[in-house]
Amino acid sequence: MSLPSEDRLSDALLRPVRTGNAFEETMERMLQAIRLGVIGPGGRLPPERELSARLRVSRVTLREALRVLQESGYVESRRGRYGGTFVSAVLPARAPADPPTGVAAELEDALTLRWALETGAAEAAAGRALSGEDRRQLCARLDDCAAAGPGEYRRKDSRLHLAVAEATASPSLTSAVADARTRLNALLDTIPLITPNIEHSELQHRAIVDAILRGDPPGARAAMAEHLEGTASLLRGFLS
Repeated sequence: MSLPSEDRLSDALLRPVRTGNAFEETMERMLQAIRLGVIGPGGRLPPERELSARLRVSRVTLREALRVLQESGYVESRRGRYGGTFVSAVLPARAPADPPTGVAAELEDALTLRWALETGAAEAAAGRALSGEDRRQLCARLDDCAAAGPGEYRRKDSRLHLAVAEATASPSLTSAVADARTRLNALLDTIPLITPNIEHSELQHRAIVDAILRGDPPGARAAMAEHLEGTASLLRGFLS
């Protein structure tokens, strides 16, 4: 089943995702297709089997994304012979999370700055001979983040990322990461806190810290880059 009169555009948006952040990129692609009107209000989404094949993600990943979209008010599920998943007739209003004018440029600027600072911080931290205290702090912040509830998750997540910067022993870099994170949190606060993304982030957090602790700069940089790309996909999906 293809989308009427929008085949080329739908193919461009509902294209295969990369494997590193399958859930987050699936969310981004689906939100783009809905927001750009490729699948208009009241329109029916392709069947799960076709969507999962087009996106090249598992049906489990696709169902998680569709569940979050339904909870957020973007799609609804209908049963029966003419059932399926449909775009909501009235899409959620962006207020109070209505992006200000120029949000796309602001978002890309914030994401680029964060990527440059935090991938570099992870690489630099992994290249140092860490003290016992450095190691304890990284492990403690990792555990705190993993145990955090929804109400405190972003604060604990921020603290873990700052611990990575602190492990570089560069106060200037730590300060720059703190400023960038404050800016990023203002954007993150305008989108839902999504459980599958949190679970995936925790696996990525552990990969980052493990690479730093074993002294693997390229591995730490790559793990941090993959993690940041997942967050970027969600932000672009909701705010672009």
